[in-house]
Amino acid sequence: MASGIRDRIAIVGMGCTKFGERWDVGAGDLMVEAFQEALEDAGIEKKEIEAAWLGTCFDEINVGKSAIPLAQCLKLQNIPVTRVENFCATGTEAFRGACYAVASGAVKIALALGVEKLKDTGYGGLPDFGSAMGTLNRFILPNFTAPGGFALMATRYFAKYGISPEEGKRALARISCKSHRAGALNPKAHLRKEITEDQVLKAPIIAWPLGLFDCCGVSDGAAAAIVTTPEIARSLRKDPVMVKALQVAATSGEELYTTRWDGTYLKTTTEAAIRAYKEAGIQKPREEISILEVHDCFSITELVTYEDLQISERGRAIHDINDGLFELTGKIPCQSDGGLKCFGHPIGASGLRMIYEVYKQLQGKAGPRQIQNPRFGLTHNLGGIPAFSVCSVAIFGL
Repeated sequence: MASGIRDRIAIVGMGCTKFGERWDVGAGDLMVEAFQEALEDAGIEKKEIEAAWLGTCFDEINVGKSAIPLAQCLKLQNIPVTRVENFCATGTEAFRGACYAVASGAVKIALALGVEKLKDTGYGGLPDFGSAMGTLNRFILPNFTAPGGFALMATRYFAKYGISPEEGKRALARISCKSHRAGALNPKAHLRKEITEDQVLKAPIIAWPLGLFDCCGVSDGAAAAIVTTPEIARSLRKDPVMVKALQVAATSGEELYTTRWDGTYLKTTTEAAIRAYKEAGIQKPREEISILEVHDCFSITELVTYEDLQISERGRAIHDINDGLFELTGKIPCQSDGGLKCFGHPIGASGLRMIYEVYKQLQGKAGPRQIQNPRFGLTHNLGGIPAFSVCSVAIFGL
């Protein structure tokens, strides 16, 4: 029976660029910036890397359909390089490829790097996924938008659990304000300014009840991880971070084709989390998880994710939000770096950016954002068309 990769992989080095409107650089420059920090952090020479995975989503504005630009920009000579794409889970997918290579014994040290130059698209939001999803997007969901889809989730959630619009919008505002307080402390974040609940509530509506501050922005960025065996990692540094679990779940589409789904939760997250907890040996997530980095493309997404990850009981996430459970000073801080809300969502980079924050927190190197004595950190990516099509959940510890 398969046993997973728990404690068979260690992160020995990570790097992350500043995210934002990086008009002055191209995707290649961002790759170099993230890689240089990761290499220095790992304390190894570039020639020791034996294989590399590149995560990027929109090939027409980044590096094309191949990983060859990764080898060229980083001068990785004569090693295998692979490009992967899995919608918004792309960065974590690159990380998964590198981890599996080391766990299999095929290589001893591997690189995962994610990058995206979304600002270069000229769009205010994400470009059209139509070419990737084909018939599903163009004929079955011709008018689907991410804000519209998650707005429907919010209204359905409010109705199911008897939450008034005022109470619901106030809770969503608290989520956004929480993330902005953390992002203001992070020099790598795109948006570094605190906001108030009144600002969120009075902001222009994008898709009711989601307003401007309920939606993550568009940015450029890159992040990288170098992974190896625990034995090699411990010979290089005193504080390597161990991979405890790494799970991915994709939907067959049954949420849209049956009446079994009521729109108030995401099955892909639920299933990936169940498997990740089993792999990591975690039985009581609310008690054992110390820090969360979740896919907060919209404030309502973060809210339902609390429940899908078994941190909050169904219908009770609003109470945990109001009690401050997920604040930087709370019991289980969520988005301690500011999240997608403050970083934006350059798709190929986001998953690895989340891992970067958990990595720093577990090592006690997060500066003014540092939480007390973290034990396990969890990262969560969600995406596709519709936006619940694929989910990754990863768990890390020392």
